[in-house]
Amino acid sequence: MQVAVEHIPVLLDEAVELLNVRPGKIYVDATVGLGGHAKRILAQLQGHGQLIALDRDEEALEIARAELGGSPLVSFYRENFKNLPLILRNIGIDKIDGCLLDLGVSTLQLLTPERGFSFQEEGPLDMRMDREQRTTAAHLVNQLPEPELVRIFKEFGEEPQARKIAAAIVARRRQAAFQTTGDLARLIEKVKGRRHGRIHPATRVFQALRIEVNQELVGLEEFLEHTIDLLNPQGRLVIIAFHSLEDRIVKRTFQKQAGKCICFKPRDLCTCPRRAKISILTRKPLYPSEAEISRNPRARSARLRAAERTAEE
Repeated sequence: MQVAVEHIPVLLDEAVELLNVRPGKIYVDATVGLGGHAKRILAQLQGHGQLIALDRDEEALEIARAELGGSPLVSFYRENFKNLPLILRNIGIDKIDGCLLDLGVSTLQLLTPERGFSFQEEGPLDMRMDREQRTTAAHLVNQLPEPELVRIFKEFGEEPQARKIAAAIVARRRQAAFQTTGDLARLIEKVKGRRHGRIHPATRVFQALRIEVNQELVGLEEFLEHTIDLLNPQGRLVIIAFHSLEDRIVKRTFQKQAGKCICFKPRDLCTCPRRAKISILTRKPLYPSEAEISRNPRARSARLRAAERTAEE
């Protein structure tokens, strides 16, 4: 069942301004979602240019197609953004003038209980962005060894009670398998105690499982490096991240591609390239304004970084 959702693209003005959209150029929205950013990019092309829209969620892609009104300037691909170099090669495009990557979970995914991304409503423990893949959050929770659950909760959720939660999961699943988001959320709440403040006790574990199910951090650095190589001089790369793990990868990759040392070893031992392919446009990440957060509370954790390709050497 597809739910009706009000889609509010995060950091819309900032993202599209930094993308520096110009008519006649080629742009990529690598996670088009429900089409909010893409619609603004398309408007700024003024009828001339090309927009390549990717998403691995077929339901989101259908909504984006409708939102963008069948414009001949837009081509849609049901693909993981990490496959962008292959897609461009297959359609004969060597270089692009800008790429936007929004790493957040879409409103559609969060508000559709059957997708299992949220513990706010009861739904199957799923969390797949691509519903054709086999691994779900239920598979992880019901089948992974306890040490592996601890690793996932610590590494991807930075959950301080990872060991206690993993042990409780393993003990509970001996009696009955976890099937719903509520099953897991209630167990975590029992282990950690009731919510104090606005963060639900299950938030970090659900984040960690989602990242593992969708392999969100795997290949992110390689994608950034490859996309920088695909940019024309003065082409822009704009990334919106929603948690520190993603943002750390973006920050370090940008620094490395800007010719800065990220290993902090003595110069004679440093293996960093020290070759500037980009200039960083955001010395510090941009965050949503208080006004935007009041309109769209889900924007609260967003942060944006942008870089521009330097002239070819």
